[in-house]
Amino acid sequence: MNGIITVLGKDKVGIIAKVCVYLSEQGINILDISQTIVQGYFNMMMIVDMENSGISFEEIYQGLNDLGKEIGVEIKIQHEAIFDSMHRI
Repeated sequence: MNGIITVLGKDKVGIIAKVCVYLSEQGINILDISQTIVQGYFNMMMIVDMENSGISFEEIYQGLNDLGKEIGVEIKIQHEAIFDSMHRI
């Protein structure tokens, strides 16, 4: 099962590293990643494979939410199918 993760907030050192460490610790593989910084604001989108994670989607959602609060950014995750349905023309 794939998911879409978005990260948004003021740019600072270590955002990518902390998110990637969390994902690795949960057995979540990063399939694709894109990030930009616009006028000091950090924006990242990741496509991840959660198939081998030992925890539920709800636990991943909560863990990313907690991590976002800890590092001062907003982190959201959605199932890829839901993301695709929402963005279909």
